[in-house]
Amino acid sequence: MEVLKPIELKLDVEDPIQNCEEGLPLSPIARLCHQPDSGIYIIVMIGMKTKMNPEVIKASLVHTFLKQPRFCSLQVEDETVKGGLKWVNQKEVNLDNHVIVPNLDINNIESPDKFVEDYVSNLSKTGIKMSMPMWDIHLLNLKTTDAESVAVFRVHHSLGDGISLMSLFLACTRKISNPNEPPTIPMVKKVNPSKSSGGFWGKFIKLWLVILLFWNTLVDVSMFIATSLSLLDDTKTPLKGPLSQTRRFVRRSVSLDDVKVVKNTMNTTINDVMLAITQAGLSRYLNRKYGVLVT
Repeated sequence: MEVLKPIELKLDVEDPIQNCEEGLPLSPIARLCHQPDSGIYIIVMIGMKTKMNPEVIKASLVHTFLKQPRFCSLQVEDETVKGGLKWVNQKEVNLDNHVIVPNLDINNIESPDKFVEDYVSNLSKTGIKMSMPMWDIHLLNLKTTDAESVAVFRVHHSLGDGISLMSLFLACTRKISNPNEPPTIPMVKKVNPSKSSGGFWGKFIKLWLVILLFWNTLVDVSMFIATSLSLLDDTKTPLKGPLSQTRRFVRRSVSLDDVKVVKNTMNTTINDVMLAITQAGLSRYLNRKYGVLVT
């Protein structure tokens, strides 16, 4: 098992979250997230086993998120670049603006699960003011089917990508068995290519797979170019439309043990299994609504 490294507080220009020096321009991808009809937010729902104490969470954020420059910096207009933005450090961050605890009338909520879905869906219709660091956490002390309470974390995509934000989140957590120790992750087993060559037929299969990879890539690139030039049209589905179109968030619980069984059987990763489940679900839904389902 490999132990996750503690949070590094020094500036690292290679780190997309820490790379936030005073006056540094936003990256092209970060600026793209601010384009009209392109306000992209990452929304994460986290189920808790107990009710949440907002004051405890605020105290924890001071030593975790607020140690990262982008979570305590503003994105302001850069006078030297037309349409450009730059990072400006905010010395004091008012956590009351970032930790939102809505007053819930639990007795009048018939379906807590649907309430959470509606709440998250409404969050996707609004944005975070650029006069403050562009992230917030919503604490819903409401018991659902799977949790005693739910935390909803919303962050503008310009603050980082999924990998960097996930790494930050893991670095901010600790083990239940040892609160002073960060979580551990399994090491990836590397296969020795010399032991898996398989002789002549093994090399032939590898060559054939490489040829298929090149062919599939050529077909995909050709279809992408043809679609971009309006020579081909995508099938009209609810997934195609402006980013400002209303979206609905629906959550489903999946047994991690079942996912691990598939992962071990297919010799792949949990991420691959979850991506395959999502793709299969969307494919079956779209086929059921707009085409003939092939089994």
